[in-house]
Amino acid sequence: MAKIEKNVPTMEKEPELLNVLEVDGVPLPVLSKEWWDKICNFQAKPDDLILATYPKSGTHWMQEILDMIQNNGDVEKCKTDHSLHRHPFLELKFPHKEKPDLEIALEMSSPRLIKTHLPSHLIPPSIWKENCKIVYVARNPKDCLVSYYHFHRMASFLPDLQNLEEFYEKFILGKVLYGSWFDHVKGWWAAKDTHRILYLFYEDIKKNPKHEIHKVLEFLDKTVSEDVVNKIVHHTSFDVMKDNPMANHTAVPSHIFNHSISKFMRKGMPGDWKNHFTVAMNENFDKHYEKKMARSTLNFCPDI
Repeated sequence: MAKIEKNVPTMEKEPELLNVLEVDGVPLPVLSKEWWDKICNFQAKPDDLILATYPKSGTHWMQEILDMIQNNGDVEKCKTDHSLHRHPFLELKFPHKEKPDLEIALEMSSPRLIKTHLPSHLIPPSIWKENCKIVYVARNPKDCLVSYYHFHRMASFLPDLQNLEEFYEKFILGKVLYGSWFDHVKGWWAAKDTHRILYLFYEDIKKNPKHEIHKVLEFLDKTVSEDVVNKIVHHTSFDVMKDNPMANHTAVPSHIFNHSISKFMRKGMPGDWKNHFTVAMNENFDKHYEKKMARSTLNFCPDI
């Protein structure tokens, strides 16, 4: 059973919009201890498909790919509702929604696509018990950090941060929502050896989306024509998604996601960290990375 240590006070932002519960040392945006118990007791189904990521690692992108696959490349079916409404998060309650995503998931018919940012050791036990298929996407930590920082700037329900340097320090120490990036990617990397997990990399999808989509299709035991694969590649490209109001989050109320501060779909290009990190920040990050990842077989591309 996960240890719930304390309710962590949020940083200078409307408390009714953000509640942080520390579970096993991991800060989570969970409504309450009682709600965490409901998450832990979530009853998975064998045909559930779980999309797991650390925040800002390609969740939204992979959701669109999986949605297109499930709908056999039918673009219009993937535009029936805003992406935040099509597939729920296990643990989140968005301020503009009437009820938590968990309740939405419980009301969904099968097969369900359910998203989560939870680290592997905090995943509801029923997901392992039912042997659900899980797609995990990992992203280079430097780009992840920069993207996460800009998301904090535009998402009103997240803590205010003074600057990138402040967020950089918190990210390295794992003092951000969902905790340490290092622990997250390593935990899921280890879990793939004993569970049905397809572990993908953001940079690989960017470099060769068709190849990675074929990996997903094989993992899901799904067969579609090459024309459908090409359609999925096109529909889920950054430029097309950025112009799709059902995918770019512009349909979310502006007091929740303020696109005048930063776009939700900002750049999507590996290597953007080079435009934000100072030489000192980069050298310090590399030293920390070497220490935290010393015994891991994981390798990440700094760009493509």
